Amino acid sequence: MAKVTLDKNGLAKSAGTITVYNFDALTGEFTGSSNEFLAQGVGLPANACITAPPDAEAGHVMLYRDGSWLAVADHRGKTVYSVADGAAVLINALGDYPTDTTLLKPATAWDKWDGTNWVKDAEAEREAKIIAVEKERSTRIAEANSVSAAWQAQLLLGIITEDDKERLTAWMAYAQKIQRVDVLSKTFITWPDRPV
Repeated sequence: MAKVTLDKNGLAKSAGTITVYNFDALTGEFTGSSNEFLAQGVGLPANACITAPPDAEAGHVMLYRDGSWLAVADHRGKTVYSVADGAAVLINALGDYPTDTTLLKPATAWDKWDGTNWVKDAEAEREAKIIAVEKERSTRIAEANSVSAAWQAQLLLGIITEDDKERLTAWMAYAQKIQRVDVLSKTFITWPDRPV
């Protein structure tokens, strides 16, 4: 089949085939080439041109913009980390990495960015551990109060059995031990055993 040439308006001078270079309608990203049949007086298919894109370097793709090909960084599928809070950011668009991100992953939840590397913020870690231990203590005390609430009412009414009085005493002693746990001076907390 004859090769097509285009006139000054981009229409085929005669019927035949032509190699076209296709690109995405939204992004302009090169999607491949194809041989197209054009009837005389017909133009190129939508989102196609006759200029071949240059080979893209590794980590780049070619975009068709304003009548020419442009090499753009392609980091899609990679994960970077926000230098503000260490949050993972999945790259899903073409172009350079977002500003205020790094490829370096923080090692802990308490790392802070120093402009070059992640540095562990020991004070933030300590505060987070104290909050977690306080929460655990509150949960354990709430459990002790919930388990013993009926027995306390029975004790006040004078209708508690001796077995239930022993259980109440065990749970109240457990709650006292929990309240005395020093959350500030220890790095590892050994909680008292729950009563049986």
